[in-house]
Amino acid sequence: MKQTILITGASTGIGNLTARALATAGHTVYATMRDVTKKNSENAKSLKDFAAQNNFRINVVDLDVQSQESSDAAVEHIISEAGRIDVVVHNAGHLVVGYAEAFTAEDLQHLFDINVFGMQRVNRSVLPHMRERHSGTLIYVGSTSTVDLPPFLAPYVSSKSAFDALAATTAYEVGRFGIESTIVQPGPFTSGTQHFPNATQASDKKVTVAYSNLDELVARNEDATSNLFDEGVDANPVAVADEIVRILSLPKGQKPARSVIDFSHGGVETVNTALFDAQSSFLTRLGFSDLLEVRT
Repeated sequence: MKQTILITGASTGIGNLTARALATAGHTVYATMRDVTKKNSENAKSLKDFAAQNNFRINVVDLDVQSQESSDAAVEHIISEAGRIDVVVHNAGHLVVGYAEAFTAEDLQHLFDINVFGMQRVNRSVLPHMRERHSGTLIYVGSTSTVDLPPFLAPYVSSKSAFDALAATTAYEVGRFGIESTIVQPGPFTSGTQHFPNATQASDKKVTVAYSNLDELVARNEDATSNLFDEGVDANPVAVADEIVRILSLPKGQKPARSVIDFSHGGVETVNTALFDAQSSFLTRLGFSDLLEVRT
């Protein structure tokens, strides 16, 4: 079934690849990003050109996840134009790299505003529409870092952990309205995204200098990560886009709660299984086991 899909953070990386993959699969895609006429004008043009050349349905819409007004306006525009939104792919996010102590509370607040509160804003914009229709799918692009806890990414890992927990607990509630949720957990990618090149550093430079004896470890962190990949394996983030396409092709009620795409073999699937068993047991003992199922 062809669906109308909103993707946040579609200017580059996984979001951009997902927009192209979903359009190629025949879906109508609304690729959203900030500043489509300024900062992201070239990224927007690239997607539009790709759509025009292949006769695909990709529409570029301005959406700043740090603004509820922007999110509301984008969702209203899409519903007005397309008649509905079947799927939201929560992909917008930002990476920071550095020593935990060197990040101020304001640094973390800014990061959480993008990586966590941005998702909440978009959900608040789109869920009334999905609840009214008793239908919809929420795809959350999370991270295996919430399990593996890689070094020198403390604020990022913390924000993605909050993102994951909010997504998982929201799923209990929206499932009562026939809305499905899947948390897709990409492992690390050292190429194919703009995450590392665009990463923000900690604002407290004095504290950063105090940790300078760890600089060598930070410098070789990307190479160390790449060495986790099997020889000859193309650790390409397009695999995440392909998995999202696969998940959305599944019949209602058969979409997984989580899906891991990890070329570093971090063992996250094992942890997820144990976590789901513990959560299921806890909810069952509470008498809320029906929250684990989506009402179809």
